Amino acid sequence: MRCPFCNFSETKVVDSRLVGEGEQVRRRRECLSCSERFTTYESAELNMPLLIKRDGRRSTFVESKLRQGLLKALEKRPVSVERVDEAVRRIIHRLRACGEREVASEQLGKWVMDELLEMDQVAYVRFASVYYSFQDLEAFKQEIQRLANEETET
Repeated sequence: MRCPFCNFSETKVVDSRLVGEGEQVRRRRECLSCSERFTTYESAELNMPLLIKRDGRRSTFVESKLRQGLLKALEKRPVSVERVDEAVRRIIHRLRACGEREVASEQLGKWVMDELLEMDQVAYVRFASVYYSFQDLEAFKQEIQRLANEETET
């Protein structure tokens, strides 16, 4: 690591701490030439897989789109922002953990629906109506009935 003060190429690490829920390391460094101290942050660089759309196009994963989709489904519902953040974090973890370079957008949609079902059934039905392209009231009824049947089984 180069010193930002004198541009010398050798520094020593004086202190290291985990930050950001353990996803980053904060390091205090000291230049071996000018003795100035500075802070660096280190995190793993993990590439997100590409999403394969229904029409075959590939697009990059955008976290803000995921968050917007969840928030739209949860609009005017009693779900905290913290729960949404946790859901986004879990979905991103699943994307990274799958180990694939490309993931079908349908799979991402299913993970979103899993999270919404845990948070709020109304939001789940809202999202499902777009995801499954419900065309009429009957499709809504069938999905609501399916949810009711699953609830009575558990």
